[in-house]
Amino acid sequence: MSSNNERTLGRQIAVSTLYSLDFNDQLRDKPDLETFPGMTKEETDAVDVGAATFARFLVMGVLDNLDEIDALISRYSINRPIEKINIVDRNVLRISFYQLMNLKDTHPTIIIDQAVKLSQSLSNDVSYRFINGLLDAYVKDSRK
Repeated sequence: MSSNNERTLGRQIAVSTLYSLDFNDQLRDKPDLETFPGMTKEETDAVDVGAATFARFLVMGVLDNLDEIDALISRYSINRPIEKINIVDRNVLRISFYQLMNLKDTHPTIIIDQAVKLSQSLSNDVSYRFINGLLDAYVKDSRK
């Protein structure tokens, strides 16, 4: 589909887009992603086509499957209700669960590793452990 750098950038854009939609309570509004929320048209146009395409794929996939994804997050986040999960972490989890459910050509370890890296760069110091634990538990259960 695309190179690793395109996918990494696509994931970053997807998380920031979902963050913006989530923060503004617009997750159910089916946004037009011609321009990504939080980015100008010029910034969006400057993004590599592969990265932008992957970001749109992730955002639309999450939005189209939001209830199912949030139910999975809630199922694996036993001690923390989804609305209490940090907004960045919640959206890192959303794109990660979507990828684990739908990207059969990408090994789960890569998806989890990328989620951990996103969390480390965008969230607080301990969030990556929480994210790693939830995703790892889901992968182990889905292999049974």
